[in-house]
Amino acid sequence: MTDANPLLEPSSLPYGLPDYRRIAAADYLPAFRAAFAAHRDEVARIAANPSEATFQNTLVALEESGHLLGDVARTFYTVSSADATDDIQAVEEELAPLLAAHQDAIQLDPTLYARVRHVYDALEHSDLSPEDRYLVERRYREMTHAGAALGDDAKERLTRLNQRLSTLTTMFEKNLLADTNDLAVVFDDVAELEGLTEGELSAASRAAADRGLEGKFVVTLTLFTGHPYLSSLTDRESRRRIMVASQARGSRGNANDNTGVLREIVRLRAERAELLGYDSHAAYITADETAGSPEAVRELLF
Repeated sequence: MTDANPLLEPSSLPYGLPDYRRIAAADYLPAFRAAFAAHRDEVARIAANPSEATFQNTLVALEESGHLLGDVARTFYTVSSADATDDIQAVEEELAPLLAAHQDAIQLDPTLYARVRHVYDALEHSDLSPEDRYLVERRYREMTHAGAALGDDAKERLTRLNQRLSTLTTMFEKNLLADTNDLAVVFDDVAELEGLTEGELSAASRAAADRGLEGKFVVTLTLFTGHPYLSSLTDRESRRRIMVASQARGSRGNANDNTGVLREIVRLRAERAELLGYDSHAAYITADETAGSPEAVRELLF
């Protein structure tokens, strides 16, 4: 760790909150790399513990590991979700496969998995509290679901898939955000926005001014198709323009087009599901959720 990186030294702010005034975009990747290394060292010590695996020396130790990584990640993703500048997006693109590889290195560690499984197999005769039992069950289920029981070749292939998927997912989100911003709808006359509140009109006016469009109104798009203004605007053409813009995101054949990205995501998700023994990505995801299966989801929906 280096004193030059504010992410790697204690914060002077109340409750240990990050001092964003001191943090530059260039600080994040070095901090993540240092946090990855610290976390791997912690996990390696847990896995190499010569004592018999117990709830305390394995499950609790795992829960208490990775604090630095958690702090750095929370600090970064707060910024990336609220102020995604070009520099922050560049960091996120480079970080995505690194984070996926780090997570796989822990989840797929055979020695660590053996220790967790040892504690899990002994649950029937343990005197753990319900909460502690759930932690054991959950950790074992997560690691098994992630592929910890696979052979070495399959794990290597799975790691490559996860890294590529993390890169594609980040690319998809970046493209979507850029196209969402680009497709904001410009209105020349306030009469076109009849039905909006004074506060909503003020926000539209300010959004236009921020883009150098004084005297106009800009309706920015939300990250879902059904814009909330559709329920209050009285002008049919205004509603149509907002709806068309919302539906066009990521599919206009421009630099932000997500069509090819989405196709590769779907293909790789299907390949990963097959590798892990599931019929589809939906089956893989729901297997570790409350519903349990795609069929149960359909029954809930229909």
